[in-house]
Amino acid sequence: MSADDTHLGESWALSPDSRRPLPELIEQKLREQIIGGTLNAGDRLPTEPELARKLDVARSSLRTALQRLQLQGIVEVRRGLGWFVRRTDLAAVEEHLEGRLAARQFSQSDLLEVRIALETTATSLAAVRAGDGELDELAKLNLRYQRAPVDDVQEVLESDEEFHSALIRASHNELLEQMYQVLVPGLQDCKRHAHPSREVHIRSANEHDQIVWFLRRHDEVGAKSAMTTHLLGLYDDVAADDTTPRATLGTYVGVSDNPIWGKSR
Repeated sequence: MSADDTHLGESWALSPDSRRPLPELIEQKLREQIIGGTLNAGDRLPTEPELARKLDVARSSLRTALQRLQLQGIVEVRRGLGWFVRRTDLAAVEEHLEGRLAARQFSQSDLLEVRIALETTATSLAAVRAGDGELDELAKLNLRYQRAPVDDVQEVLESDEEFHSALIRASHNELLEQMYQVLVPGLQDCKRHAHPSREVHIRSANEHDQIVWFLRRHDEVGAKSAMTTHLLGLYDDVAADDTTPRATLGTYVGVSDNPIWGKSR
């Protein structure tokens, strides 16, 4: 049974709570439709363009909400087919890793350490696998991020995530990409709580450029190290009050001195 054909008359109006980020409001509405019984396990959701039209939202915000539900194990994406309801039993959801992540049962430091491990590996793979078109797209996405007004939190978050997601895809490792997507909603929460200053925003965009620079030269070590340096900035902010010994550049790339890739090119 397809939700496209069966539930066209349902109300898709979002909550008017302007204090909450738009993806959270979309997530709430989709959860109401799914867990309230309007949609059942195995049902296919409307396509992303149709859902965006129903909810009157941008597809980027919709995709973030769907990823949050994917994190909780409520929906799943099937390549080439679309989004499907995975389960509606919240008790069962909370037993899974996705549910624990959604319930924030892991520290932000834990989350970011796993993110660094996954994304730096993806960056190394992208250095040997990414095509010219993918690299051009990364440069364009970083330009969008660079131009995002610092006071527009949603645009800063979305443009940054588009860049990092595109880099993950450029690794051409489907399992790694799926593992990363499980972390995305939690990562966005970390970023939202550590909203950057204008100086940090500019530095971050410059670091994106540096990563692409190494990728274009197929330099796996330089690209991985540049990405590690980039991600450690957020990690150091988040882990500042954590009593657990912090990870360093050497934890991930095996160096202890100031690396050449951290210097101006």
